[in-house]
Amino acid sequence: MLASPDERVCFDARRHGVVLARPLAQAVVLAVSGAVLLFQPWPLQLPGAALVIAGALLSLRAVWRWERSHLIVTTEKLFVVDGTLRRRSSAVRLRSVENLELEQSLPGRLLGYGTLVAGSLEIDHVPEPRNVYRLVERLAG
Repeated sequence: MLASPDERVCFDARRHGVVLARPLAQAVVLAVSGAVLLFQPWPLQLPGAALVIAGALLSLRAVWRWERSHLIVTTEKLFVVDGTLRRRSSAVRLRSVENLELEQSLPGRLLGYGTLVAGSLEIDHVPEPRNVYRLVERLAG
C-alpha cells in the first residue's frame, strides 16, 4: 500500500454506516416475512425458514462488504480498497489532483457523510466529509 518509506497514513476509515441501511432493511423484511410463515401450517414453514436464512445471509454479506471497504488518505495518495478474496484498489496521487469537490445531500449533511471527487476518483459515503476534504486539500496543496 505505501509506496515510499516517507509516506504516512493520515486517515483510514470505512464508508459511513448509512450504506448498510438498505441491505439491512431488506434483510429485516425477508426475516420478518419468513418468521410469519414459520408460524403457519406445515407446507409454509419451509419457505419461511428459507426466507429467514436469506435475510441473515443478506445482512451478513452487507456487513462483511462494508467492513472490508476502506477509504485511506496518505501523505501521497487518496485511495479506496475493496474486497476480501480479490482486493481492488482505486487511487489518485494527491499532487495530481487539480479539482477537489465535496457533494452532500440533505440527509448526508444531517448524518455526516458525503461524496468526495478528487480528479478521476469519486468516493461515495465518505464519513466526516468536510474533515477529509480539508485534509486532502491541505496534503494536495
